[in-house]
Amino acid sequence: MSEPIIIAQDVHKWFGQFHALRGIDMEVGKGEVIVIFGPSGSGKSTFIRTINRLEEHQQGTIIVDGIELSHDVRNIAAIRREVGMVFQQFNLFPHLTVLQNVTLGPIQVRKWKKSKAEEVAMQLLERVGIPEQASKYPGQLSGGQQQRVAIARALAMQPKIMLFDEPTSALDPEMIKEVLDVMVGLAESGMTMLVVTHEMGFARAVANRMFFFDEGSIVESGPPSQIFEHPQEDRTKLFLSQILQH
Repeated sequence: MSEPIIIAQDVHKWFGQFHALRGIDMEVGKGEVIVIFGPSGSGKSTFIRTINRLEEHQQGTIIVDGIELSHDVRNIAAIRREVGMVFQQFNLFPHLTVLQNVTLGPIQVRKWKKSKAEEVAMQLLERVGIPEQASKYPGQLSGGQQQRVAIARALAMQPKIMLFDEPTSALDPEMIKEVLDVMVGLAESGMTMLVVTHEMGFARAVANRMFFFDEGSIVESGPPSQIFEHPQEDRTKLFLSQILQH
């Protein structure tokens, strides 16, 4: 593996009495594509949200690109600049155009000139296949187009790592492929990606490794060939048999 860009060691997280993460250990190399899958409530989304401190872990260590996530606000700000995130819901600003949504972060956080931000934004909209939508508002776009804008917006900050939290689960079936195609392209370009998803075709095609979460723990991990063809754990076998039937 290339040198790790994300290191998680014995990560625990509680919500009140509920033990959501139970000692997660994971190292992610630069340029690796990791798919995290498992039943709902298994801690998948909670775990990737700890990586950019949207959720705070209470025990263990998380190091992102050499910076440890602690209570130091400067560290959190530094990590958030390096980590892009795409959610289930697109979270676009409805009163801003597509172009304004994509340029907002670079202008405000990276302090770019508007002209530079717009030039980069148009390149990214081209990359996600919707440059002609630049002057429209989110409400005028399909769900798949909105999610592609959300990906372009995250990429505009020039992150080293992209986190995806079930990015296609709110989409109609015919729109899922257009978003997954963008993500495949991103993976092929060498972006480090952590993807929480049930899209097993995507996992099979682009994941370097897969991690099966259940009840806040990693039950099994390995390359897709092993996970799909020779899963070791009964819980993994059962879960895969349920989702691969559909």
